[in-house]
Amino acid sequence: MSSPPPVNNPAASAAAANAAANDVALGPSPIQWAEIVQQLGAEIAGPLSSALERIHSLTSTGQIDRQSLRALRESVAQAREAGMIGQQLARLASGRLRLSRERLHLTQLLRSVLAQRSRETQARGIQVRQVLKPVEVITDGSLLFSLLNALMDWALSSTHSSVDLKLDLTPWPARARLVCRFAHRSLDLLGDARGTADAQQTQALNSLAWRLVEQTAITIGVLPLREDEAGITVLTLEFPHTVGDEPGLASTPPPPPAKAAPESEHQHSANSKPLAGSHLLIVTPRRELRLQIQAAVQHMGLIVDVVDTMADATQFCLEGLPHGIVFEAAQRGAEFDQLQAEVLREVPEFSFIEVRDGEQQTQLSTATPDGLARISRQHLADALPGMLVFELSKGL
Repeated sequence: MSSPPPVNNPAASAAAANAAANDVALGPSPIQWAEIVQQLGAEIAGPLSSALERIHSLTSTGQIDRQSLRALRESVAQAREAGMIGQQLARLASGRLRLSRERLHLTQLLRSVLAQRSRETQARGIQVRQVLKPVEVITDGSLLFSLLNALMDWALSSTHSSVDLKLDLTPWPARARLVCRFAHRSLDLLGDARGTADAQQTQALNSLAWRLVEQTAITIGVLPLREDEAGITVLTLEFPHTVGDEPGLASTPPPPPAKAAPESEHQHSANSKPLAGSHLLIVTPRRELRLQIQAAVQHMGLIVDVVDTMADATQFCLEGLPHGIVFEAAQRGAEFDQLQAEVLREVPEFSFIEVRDGEQQTQLSTATPDGLARISRQHLADALPGMLVFELSKGL
């Protein structure tokens, strides 16, 4: 599935955006989704085949060196990531999404995402350069958050340079425009105009991570315009509903009141998975508590990791922050205090949820003096999903 051609004319851009909106209403074509399903299978099977070979070697020799163990973990992580992207794509393809219309500060949300990903970018040695003009848009908040994270996933996995982000307004009609630019070819090969590896590079750019960017953007009516030329990739996302006071800025009517869905639709609505793709870290050595927490959130489409101790959590967070941490009360101590202080310096809205035994009353972070959300273990099944929706959406 190729990217749409570049659009420079404002009228043509509006027409293309309308066409994209019509495509959303009609749903993606069976051929497009067949290609995505085939790609999903390949991106899961490839890493798992590599992992299986290493497991066979481990079985036959009874030994595995540190490098092979690292490669095994990376292969399993790649397969899991592909599977999670597949779940998010399936959600977009379901035809049951009910999009909300919210007034959102796109600049602040993007900065929040970049702050959340700062440890990851530093661990990878990638500089993210940003020039962001204050802009507000009207769109679905959870899908916009998913789009920005998907954009970062794709750019960070594809770049051979820094990642440049620019957010501004187009000429009349004024619309929010987010431009992401990076080198998809090694910098020492940028002068090579022969493009001997272009086919392989294009295939890498058209990964599942890109499919998620593309389909999420189209779902909220944003046309993804991508140009790959001479080793440089430029992706432009233009938002049709922009609000503000500047001359030439199209006025946007207030969103209509939400309609109540029939009882049978609630379990299938987009609101049942508003956090799909968000990353949750569970900290507890108790297997039964891990399973109880995982069972409570299994329907939410979250990426879930588990570690035993706060020391392990601190090590985990060095390579990249999750979106929230759920931990048992026994893990509170000096190591937790240090981790909390470090994380909140980087991401002030970061969510910590403490799980306690006994009759602890459920408390949101906004209702506690120390800013920690708290929940009783016996209320995990019925209260944790709603608590996570509130806590992980604070930055939207």
